Amino acid sequence: MSAQKHRVTLLAGGVGGAKMAEGLAALPDVELSIIGNVADDDEFHGLWVSPDIDTLTYSLADVIDRNQGWGVADEGHRALETLNKLDADTWMSLGDRDFGLHIYRTMRRLKGDRPSVIARDVARSFGIKAEILLPTDDRVQTRVRTDAGWLSFQEYFVRERCAPEVRELVFDGLEEARPAPEALAALRQADLIVIAPSNPLVSIAPVLGVPGIAAALKASGAPKIAVSPFIAGKVVKGPADRMMAALGLRSDAAGVAERYRGLAETLVIDHADAGLADEIRAEGLAPVCSEILMKSGEDKARLAREIVDLAFAPALAEASA
Repeated sequence: MSAQKHRVTLLAGGVGGAKMAEGLAALPDVELSIIGNVADDDEFHGLWVSPDIDTLTYSLADVIDRNQGWGVADEGHRALETLNKLDADTWMSLGDRDFGLHIYRTMRRLKGDRPSVIARDVARSFGIKAEILLPTDDRVQTRVRTDAGWLSFQEYFVRERCAPEVRELVFDGLEEARPAPEALAALRQADLIVIAPSNPLVSIAPVLGVPGIAAALKASGAPKIAVSPFIAGKVVKGPADRMMAALGLRSDAAGVAERYRGLAETLVIDHADAGLADEIRAEGLAPVCSEILMKSGEDKARLAREIVDLAFAPALAEASA
């Protein structure tokens, strides 16, 4: 008889979240559900694009372009070349294979299919065993206020390359959004809840901000472990450090602990941030030091193993005593 699997629910954004998802999915004793961020979603060329969900999908299917961390490997851009000839705005780089997924998603949405069901079907078609879930089927979109005015998240992130100073963040549609039942069930049934090393402001906050999601997380009796996206005050990828600093927030592991106060019990930090342990404890989280930089598949699986053992090894030891 095979050992019972731990039901792990991961809250995740794009690149960092996908790495954590890959690590957890590689563990034979984990049954993984991932609640991904949809606030980065937007429409391009008449197609609905869901960057963070697609990054999770492509990563778990092992077709991701690992050099850039998003998109499909061995990709062409002939469709964009044609659009460019037609004088279309092509700053959002979408590859030809990527276009295929966006066409499929948009066709299904136009038929009235729930986005959660579409994401599930896409994951299964790509041979993914983990459940990729949406926090809501409603439209939620991040807006970034800069000195030049308001931008969509993709305008800020891709077109402007995160250059403008962030003055304010809002999530259009968040307060009215309804939680997806699959996401609530994944939190309710979890044996362990993990918050990935994703941007706390624009990847995790819009997931937790969907009415009912944070309450379901808090109501769960499962261990709750967050992983810091910071190493010595810097992020591996993305604008989280600059964003948090621009908004007057601490841009380090202690700042992450402040964001996750009451939501997580443990914060896994890098050894480089061991000096912040007391400040993290003051926020009510137990700091645990590790090597959190995930460069290889082995790194991802090792960190995932440490997190799962952190949650369950003491209980297993007590049960066998």
